[in-house]
Formats: sequence, C-alpha cells, structure tokens
Amino acid sequence: MILPEIDPIIFQIGPIAVRWYGLTWLAAFYTIYILIKRYQKDLNADQVNDLMFYSLLGAIIGGRAGYVFFYSINQFFDNPLSIFFIWEGGLSFHGGLLGVLVACLWLSRGWGVNFFWLMDRVAPFVPPGLGLVRLGNFMNSELLGRPTEMSWGVIFPSDPLGLTRHPSQLYQAFGEGILLFFYMLWIIKKPKPRINISGHFLVGYGLIRFVTEFFRTPDQHIGFSAFEVLTRGQLLCIPMIVIGMLLIYYSYRKQN
Repeated sequence: MILPEIDPIIFQIGPIAVRWYGLTWLAAFYTIYILIKRYQKDLNADQVNDLMFYSLLGAIIGGRAGYVFFYSINQFFDNPLSIFFIWEGGLSFHGGLLGVLVACLWLSRGWGVNFFWLMDRVAPFVPPGLGLVRLGNFMNSELLGRPTEMSWGVIFPSDPLGLTRHPSQLYQAFGEGILLFFYMLWIIKKPKPRINISGHFLVGYGLIRFVTEFFRTPDQHIGFSAFEVLTRGQLLCIPMIVIGMLLIYYSYRKQN
C-alpha cells in the first residue's frame, strides 16, 4: 500500500503553522486529562489541571532534552543551542517520561502527598495518549518500519528508498495505546499496594516497546546500539523493565 503524501502542516497563518504532529500531542494530553478527571476521584479539578499543565511542560522539555542526549549528542556538542530547536523535530519518550516524573515529584511535594501515590493514580490513564502520539508519527511518515514482504506493508512517501515497510508506528500505537491500556485497567481492578501500579506500567510499556522496536528501522545516524540487533530505544527500555519489576517486588514485600 502506498500512502498518500500528507502535508505535516494543517494550516499556516504567517509564520505560525499548525502541524498534525502537534495536534496529536494536544489530543493525547486532552484524552489523558479527560480520563483522569472522570475516573480518578482522588484528585480534585485544580490538581488535575495543574498535573496536566506541568506534565505537558515536563514532557516537552524532557522529551527534547532526552532526544538530544540519548539520540543526537553530537548535534548538541556542535551547537548546544540546538536543544531548544523543538520545531526541527526530535522528541524522546524516555526523556519525556523523566520530564513528567520530575513535574509530578514537584507537584507531589507541593500537595503533601507521596510521589508514588500520585504516580499510581496517573499511570493507568496514560496509554491512550501514547497511542495517539504514535498515530502522529504515522501521519508524519517518520520512525519508519523495517522492510517487509507482508501484504499490509506500507510505502511511505518520505522514504528515499521507496521500500515496502512494516507500519511499525501502528504496531506501537496498538501496543502502547490499546494493549497497555487494557493491561493497566486489568491491574487496577483489584486494590494494589503503593508503587505496584507504577511498576506494572514501566514493565508493560518497556516490554511492548522492546518487542515492537524489532519492526522499526533504527535511527539512521545511530544504527544498532548493541550486538547489531538492539536499537537505542530497546536499550533504554531495559532499565525501565528492571526498575518496574523491582517496584512490583518491593510493593508486595513491603505489604507483607
């Protein structure tokens, strides 16, 4: 299937351009906002508003810093100001996650609540937002999949080689946005000790991202990062999985 070339800009007024990718980010955070506001009764309306504002700020700042330091450190050394060039693209989930964690740590201290108490109440509602961002990657024809002969393979207009590739963005949208969401809903059906839910989110996301990365082409300027098999994203998922498993273990041990 050959994808039609989608203009990344929806409309432009002078120097101000509204892009599809930016719209999916806004849709992602709005979806998370609606889910938390409707189903998380432990947070009041003002807290939810503050949570979403500072989390969005943390995701953008952390996502950009994470991309530069995890995936494009040479660019930073050549031009340190490039870390502010968000309009050029390049956001890292792992960096964005760290940015959100810092924002939530700051908020939890201000509210006088335990950090993991807050994380356990937010984590289950994050996956649909992740899925929407992956749809934005697909519409942008970026983060291309690896070549395939499968009938559902896609030819992206941005691919200079014109190869039929896995729609890996859709695999990740399904895994991170739908599978992880239903997994988290299953996890919270019964009461869990503190930290447990956060741990399950880290393990669930880490495993799904690790598997789906096998269908995604490594970043051209990096290539494979380990054993000519593992990508940089997969390496960053390993500590996520380990930390998540430790949190789950610790939560049950502390409970007993």
